[in-house]
Amino acid sequence: MQMKNEDFKRLSNFTYDQLGIKISESKRTMLTGRLSRRLRMLNIDTIEDYCDFLFSPEGEKLEYVHFFNAITTNKTDFFREESHFELLTDKLLPQWQDNLRQNRKFRIWSAGCSSGEEPYTMAIVLAEYAQRRIKQSFDYDIIATDISTKVLDQAKKAVYHADRVKPVPVSIRSKYLLRNKDKNNPLVRIVPELRKKVRFGRLNFMDHSFALPHKMDVIFCRNVVIYFDKETQEQLMGKFCQNLLPGGYLFLGHSESIQGFDVPLQQIGPTVYRYQP
Repeated sequence: MQMKNEDFKRLSNFTYDQLGIKISESKRTMLTGRLSRRLRMLNIDTIEDYCDFLFSPEGEKLEYVHFFNAITTNKTDFFREESHFELLTDKLLPQWQDNLRQNRKFRIWSAGCSSGEEPYTMAIVLAEYAQRRIKQSFDYDIIATDISTKVLDQAKKAVYHADRVKPVPVSIRSKYLLRNKDKNNPLVRIVPELRKKVRFGRLNFMDHSFALPHKMDVIFCRNVVIYFDKETQEQLMGKFCQNLLPGGYLFLGHSESIQGFDVPLQQIGPTVYRYQP
């Protein structure tokens, strides 16, 4: 299946305008491959015909979400970059509780949650932290968002192949993972107590306002902004600051940086920043 220059330009410009993601010429083959599966489902013969459908009034209503699902990259793991979770529970959370002037839930946002491994890891480590706080109670609220409805549906089910949960420490797997009784189908599911702690929703980083129910104590947005150009990255950092409480923290991926950005974020560790307005 071939993609004409005109069609590639239309699709790449549309993706940048809608998602802030810049698709370079080197990604043309990748884009063609991902869309070819969608064309087969729709029984459309050419990418040119698909573009005509996508940019029609009917396509705007019916196809935009499927296009976004097809082209976005979703890669995540349980306990990915484990040092971030250690910093959160060993240092930042005790400080947060010591400075708290009122009794309320700790609020954390997994921005770009993919199929749910990150927010469920959050739920596990926060549940473990709560059990260790003998003298002081601790409760938390997790919001998890993604642009892809496909991965959000997977995340809500909270069902994973047993190989996916290998990074979860053996000592706590039985507490938080339910195993399938069918040994020929090695699936696990996150326990109901943790599933209830995570609220999933669709969110586009290019939206003017994220409309979160509260400002956050911590935002995790890891290995997401690498797909944006520098201008869009800086704008997104500003939006994150608007949704952080003063003194809140932003966690980025190991290959991401805010160097050169005009944002009120102070680095406190590798790819960890504190919001100081």
